[in-house]
Parts: sequence; C-alpha cells; structure tokens
Amino acid sequence: MRRAILLVAFGASSAQGQNALKGFDALVRQHYPGIPVRWAYTSLLLRERLAQARQKSDSVRKALQRLSFERFTHVAVQPLQTIPGREHGEVCAAVDEAMSNDNLCCRVGVPLLSTEEDLHATTQAILRHLPPERIAGEDVVFMGHGAEHQAVARYADLAQAVYALDPHVHVGAMNGAVLLEDILPRLTSERVWLMPLLSVVGNHALKDMAGQGGTSWRGRVEALGHQCVPVLKGTAEYAGFAEIWLRHLDYAAQTCFEFA
Repeated sequence: MRRAILLVAFGASSAQGQNALKGFDALVRQHYPGIPVRWAYTSLLLRERLAQARQKSDSVRKALQRLSFERFTHVAVQPLQTIPGREHGEVCAAVDEAMSNDNLCCRVGVPLLSTEEDLHATTQAILRHLPPERIAGEDVVFMGHGAEHQAVARYADLAQAVYALDPHVHVGAMNGAVLLEDILPRLTSERVWLMPLLSVVGNHALKDMAGQGGTSWRGRVEALGHQCVPVLKGTAEYAGFAEIWLRHLDYAAQTCFEFA
C-alpha cells in the first residue's frame, strides 16, 4: 500500500501566488513527513501557461493518473477552495472517475466553508488577520469570488457571522450572495481596507478588487469619497485559513489512509 496527498488549486501564475501555494505545501509536508505531496490545477488557462513555462501543470485527472502509474494506491485530495460549488463538484467527479478507472482509493477534503464549525473558524480567521495598522472603527471589506451555485449562500452566512462580531468588517462576493452595492451604504470610515477572500492573489485581486479602474471595488469605494487601502495577500498566506484546510485534509487522510 502506497499513500500520497494531492493538493488542488485553481492555479497561480504570479510569483506571489506560487509562493503562497509553496507555503501551504511546506505546511502539509511538515504535517505529513514522508508522504509524497503533489499538485493539480483546475484552471485550463493557467495549466497552459505553466506548461509553456515548462512547469508542472497537471489537471486533477492527470495527477491521479500519474500517481496510479507510480503505483500509489491511497490518495487524500485537498482542494484550496472557499465554497463547495461547481469547481469542487468537478474535482470530486475527476476523483470518482480515477477511482473507477485506476484502482485508486481516494478521499476528497471539503472546502473552507462547508460546515457550521467551518463558518465559525473562518469568522475567527477573518477577525484574527485584519490589517494590524487598522484603527478601530475603520471598515474592512473582503472580496470573495462568488458563484452561480446554491453554495454561494455560504458567503452570506459568513458575512452575517462576521458582521455580528464587528459591524465594520464586511464580506462580499463578485458574483451572487452579498454584492459590493449591498456593502457600500454601510461604509462610514474615511479609510477603507480591501482584502481578498481568495486563496491566492491573481487577476481578481489585482484588477477586480484593487485595480484603478472605475469598475473595480477600489474604484467604486473611492468614488464615494473614501480612501482605499488594498491588502494583497490571499487566504492561503494566513495561518488561520490554512489551518482549516489542513483540518479538512486530516479528515480525508484519516478516512483514506486507515485502509492502507
């Protein structure tokens, strides 16, 4: 019996994004010494970019095929996703296909916001990792990706839980759930902090959140007279969020590796 861990991310083309994933990789390797750790990426575009740069660029399906070819038998799979939406469903489908075709025993860990326990833990992670320079009473706005999926309601649940503990901390999403236009009337401080609720900093954080254009979240906040301060760090770069994914990996590994 041979065990392995497969970590899954949307992907990262920037040095900062890749370093964030490397940081989580190091955390997992420290937690599971001696167990090989591999990566797969769900974004076709980013896989193509990585391939052009001659970097590893496996899809979930291809990564599992490689592991099977190398005679691994038990694989714990952990995606760095925020909600159990469409992308998570595609990861699970790829794993199911591999289990039926390649004689692998796999378990998939759940995303960041999957249970009531996760909701509480993520709320605490958000409040734990607010900008240290923030003055009490200053508004902080977190931008998630959102989705056209029923799981997008997890963003609204998180927004409500965070707001109950600090009414100046707001959680929104680009698509569905709590939108920026729902948050703008609640902003009261002169200085407003913007933070991505995304695993790594990519185009969404750089352009949709912190971009100078009038349609970005920064531009729309500044149009109301606020001073906007973007914080360009993804959730995978903060211990509080990484610990939640690691806990989910622990459960997947325990249920998978106990058969090894």
